[in-house]
Amino acid sequence: MKKSGILNRHLSGALARLGHTDLVVVCDVGLPVPEGPDVVDLAFRAGVPGFAEVLAGLLEELEVEGARAAAEVRQANPECGALLEGHFPELELVPHEELKMLTRQARLVVRTGEAKPYANVVLRCGVPF
Repeated sequence: MKKSGILNRHLSGALARLGHTDLVVVCDVGLPVPEGPDVVDLAFRAGVPGFAEVLAGLLEELEVEGARAAAEVRQANPECGALLEGHFPELELVPHEELKMLTRQARLVVRTGEAKPYANVVLRCGVPF
């Protein structure tokens, strides 16, 4: 059995299949998940696992060259907004409706147990060189 890193076999496999410029959505339990992308649902109960915890784990595994979040996060969930801006100094903020449309283009959606509004981000995969 894998001893470190991401242990969830579905998530580990999905991450291994990602390529440059693929989109990964990390979302709360309220974001509508479209048909199409691979979905790894980690939600166990409200708040478990949390958005911050899942995002931190993914960032250890992924090379990210860009990130987008809903502009509404600053007002509706300032803690999450600060977290995202801390991870991504060049975070692009778009209207929430546009963010939902971007999820249709994603290759992977990772659903957390987060139950606070606008705890969502779209990551654009980079390359490690």
